[in-house]
Amino acid sequence: MADHVRALRALARIVRRHGPLGLAQIAWTLLACRRVRRQLARAGLEAVRLPAPPPGGTDALVRLTLRRVGGNCLESALVRQRWFASRRIDRTVVIGVSAPGTNFHAHAWLDGDPDPHRHELAEILRRPVPAAWLS
Repeated sequence: MADHVRALRALARIVRRHGPLGLAQIAWTLLACRRVRRQLARAGLEAVRLPAPPPGGTDALVRLTLRRVGGNCLESALVRQRWFASRRIDRTVVIGVSAPGTNFHAHAWLDGDPDPHRHELAEILRRPVPAAWLS
């Protein structure tokens, strides 16, 4: 089956399941993830600015889209933070690191999410929701 046919079928499933607003949310999530990636690379965490997402949709649809687009943990946490903020839900991004060594790694998540990695990590940063996102 051709890729474009698969893509059209996937879009039809999304519209059937989530309606046109679900499709708008997917588009917003894709663009937001790309924008966050560019902003982080250019100027760091403080430079992240995202427009409000469209109304409707679900966190599960945002997470699914982020997994499909390959958003890393920090990009995903920031996009989801913006999505929650537009619904006036205050979620803090947490960044943690493991002990220095050959298996060093960092991870980001939203405070309150059931994340299996966070217990292995020391928190180094908590980024509250920017006030402008909650208004």
